Amino acid sequence: MDELLFTRDGAVATLTLNRPDRLNAISSGMLDALSRALVDCDRDPGVRVVVLTGAGKGFCAGLDLKDVAAGKGFGSAGEIADLGRFDLRDAPPIVLHNLDKPTICALNGAAAGYGMDLALGCDIRIAAARAKLAPAFAKRGVLPESGGTWLLPRLVGWSRACEIAFTGRTLPAEECLSLGLVSRVVPDELLAKEVHALAMEIAANAPLAVQATKRMMRLGQDETFEANVHHVFLQVLPLLRSRDFKEGVAAFAQGRAPKFEGR
Repeated sequence: MDELLFTRDGAVATLTLNRPDRLNAISSGMLDALSRALVDCDRDPGVRVVVLTGAGKGFCAGLDLKDVAAGKGFGSAGEIADLGRFDLRDAPPIVLHNLDKPTICALNGAAAGYGMDLALGCDIRIAAARAKLAPAFAKRGVLPESGGTWLLPRLVGWSRACEIAFTGRTLPAEECLSLGLVSRVVPDELLAKEVHALAMEIAANAPLAVQATKRMMRLGQDETFEANVHHVFLQVLPLLRSRDFKEGVAAFAQGRAPKFEGR
């Protein structure tokens, strides 16, 4: 069975973690496939939005502790010995962070450990009512190794991030919503429909403008206001010369929906 599934609906690409019998616990093969698929989506001009979800009842259980206990799989002694030769630039959290295409996490169930970091790395998170985030790192003797220490304080503030990380307490969907960790919570059976509608709404906009906006927002987290305004100005100049800008203006003047080409 492929551990990562790829489907495409127009400009929306969906990547599905596919180890449902293990609640989509990560494996080396899954991580490699995910990194490659994310890069391919970013390079494909036909893809405007990327959706990340999990097969079955869970999003991603993180490290496969059953495999580790059995001395095999990702996190085993053999795999750990190889980590020194691992290029972090190819790791899914970094590839995901550097993606220009907007990403939506369809949080269909529990996201624990690495799975939680992966969900937080997406631009938008829509949660099913049964979903939950389980930051159980401290309960397993590790730390949020895949972006969580950077993402959590920026999403919820220092004090709440410390409480979440230090206690490792599981957060149900409604609490995630109140903390701002997800954008909305929907009934389980409506998750796919709601995510698809949002993805299509984003995909209908000018893709070059959406991607430039994401880049500038990402850079803005680590630069001064003046520096960000300067970078935005340099981004807007080529957009003003694009065919999409002309189409957007023409569509407004003519009272119709624009048809953007990404050029």
